[in-house]
Amino acid sequence: MQGAPTTEDLIAFGFLLAAWTGYTLLADHRFPAHGLMGVTARLRRRWMERMLERENRIYDATLAAHIARSPNFFAQTSLIILGGLLAVAGAGDQVLGLVAELPFARSGGALSWRLRLGAEIVVFIYAFFKFTWSMRQFNYLMILMGTAPAAGSDAARAEGPAIVARAARMSDIATRHFNSGVRAYYFGLAALAGFVHPWLLVGATALVVLVLARREFLSATLAAIKE
Repeated sequence: MQGAPTTEDLIAFGFLLAAWTGYTLLADHRFPAHGLMGVTARLRRRWMERMLERENRIYDATLAAHIARSPNFFAQTSLIILGGLLAVAGAGDQVLGLVAELPFARSGGALSWRLRLGAEIVVFIYAFFKFTWSMRQFNYLMILMGTAPAAGSDAARAEGPAIVARAARMSDIATRHFNSGVRAYYFGLAALAGFVHPWLLVGATALVVLVLARREFLSATLAAIKE
C-alpha cells in the first residue's frame, strides 16, 4: 500500500506550517512587547540591575541555575519522544494497520503515513536543538553574571550598564529559544491529528494557535505580571 499524500494532506500540513511560521513571526517579531515575552524581558533586565546592587549574589546564581533546568528537562524528554517515534517507524506495517482501524481514520497509504511520521520526527528534532541551545545560552548568562563587579565599586559604576545590557540580552535570547522549543511541542501535538484525518489536523492547528495567542497576549498570567 504505497499511496501518496492526498491534496487534503498537503493542504493540512501546509496550513500547519503556515500557522506555526505566522504565529512565530507575529509573537516574536511583530508584537513581542505586548505579550509575556516583552513583559518578562523588562523584568529580566530589572533583575540584572538589582543583581548589581547586591553584595551576595548566591540568590541570583541559584535562580539562574534553576531556570536553566527547564530546557534540560525538555531536551531529555525530546530524546525520549524521538526514541518512541523511531520505534514506531520500525514497526510501520503493524502500526499502519492499527491506525487504519481507528474510527474516521484515513491512512492514505504507507508512503503518506511515513511522511506524517517523518514530520513528527522533524518537529521534535527541531525542539531538541532549540532546548539544547537554550541550555548553553543560560550557561553563558551565568558566565556574564559572574563577571559583574562588586556592588558600589568604581567598576560597577563604569561597567554596570554594559553588563546589565549584555546579561539581559542573553537572557532574552535563551528564553526565546526555550519558548520556540515549547511551541514546537504544541504544534507537534497538533500534527498527531494528521494521523486520523487531514481536516482534524487543520482544526487542531487552529486550536493550538488560539491557545498560544490567548496565553501570550490575553492571559491572567500576563495581567498579573504587568500589575
